[in-house]
Amino acid sequence: MKQRLFATLFFLALFAMDLSAQCAMCRANVQTDNAHGGTIGAGINNGILYLMAVPYLLLFLFFRKKIIVFLRELRGLWK
Repeated sequence: MKQRLFATLFFLALFAMDLSAQCAMCRANVQTDNAHGGTIGAGINNGILYLMAVPYLLLFLFFRKKIIVFLRELRGLWK
């Protein structure tokens, strides 16, 4: 178990510099495009919203029965 955790942390640390570099690259591309009247910024924003929403939708689909039961119990506490 410890070996798997160590390997995961090692690979995350190994690629951390690459991940932070991509953020700066995207920002530079969007700023350059916006300066020339482009619309890449809107596409980037839509992509960010998509990446942010998908995990929540998947969690809701997997745990919807537990969520509904929890909300019903919560509603019963407020009565």
